[in-house]
Amino acid sequence: MRPVNLIPSEERRGQHAPSRSGRLTPYVVVGAMLLALAGVCAVVLTGNQISERKAKIAELNQEKAQLEARAQALAGYTSFRSLRDSRTTTVASLADSRFDWERVLHELSLVLPGNVWLSTVTGTVNPTIAIGSGATITSRAGVAGPALELVGCASSQDAVAGFVSALHDIDGVTRVSVSKSELPDLTQTDTASAQGAVTSDDCRTRDFIARFEILVAFDAAPVSGAGVVAPSATSTTSLSPTDASSGVTEAANDENAARNSIQSASDRTRWAVTTFIPGQ
Repeated sequence: MRPVNLIPSEERRGQHAPSRSGRLTPYVVVGAMLLALAGVCAVVLTGNQISERKAKIAELNQEKAQLEARAQALAGYTSFRSLRDSRTTTVASLADSRFDWERVLHELSLVLPGNVWLSTVTGTVNPTIAIGSGATITSRAGVAGPALELVGCASSQDAVAGFVSALHDIDGVTRVSVSKSELPDLTQTDTASAQGAVTSDDCRTRDFIARFEILVAFDAAPVSGAGVVAPSATSTTSLSPTDASSGVTEAANDENAARNSIQSASDRTRWAVTTFIPGQ
């Protein structure tokens, strides 16, 4: 007789139990679908991020172009301010460095003794200035500022010494140096006169008359042209967007002040010319 197992197949255990692998297939399919969905979501999100960043880049490029255009439009303000500062410095330096030759010559006439007479008086503000008919004292190269070069004669060597002492009374004189103070050589003078070679600029007509060359220095006076910055007619100014944004208000507010400052400097120059140059 053949035995029959009356236990339902789903409750059987052991080697005779039916296989349950068929139940895992739906889970595998669902897992694969979830993975596919996650991949699609990742692709979509990545694409969206790329699009957003591209849009941001385009927006930043547009903002950059606007700022550059604004900076270019405001370049005139900074150029004007730089030109204003340069011209103000130039005018102020010229006014401050102008030397009052009128006062110096007036004081020279007051201290000039009666036994001293001048044949050549040369005044220059710096040693680079050359005057064709002026005196050429070699020690002038050692004085950077204004100086007087005096050539003349005195009734004696003592008169030359007294004149040197009197020159120190001129306002602004820092030092007085005597390059030459010579009496005539009668032997050479007689020989030169016989040969017709006597120079007309020699004021020594007597054996006791001394011819001198004196340099009067004004070292404390400003050197003409020192520190002057000449404005450039073709100057260009470049601005970054940040500089333009931060300097807009200041540049706009300073425009009128710049014009007033230039006018004030011009008035100062006219005053200096009127004061220091007679007849102007």
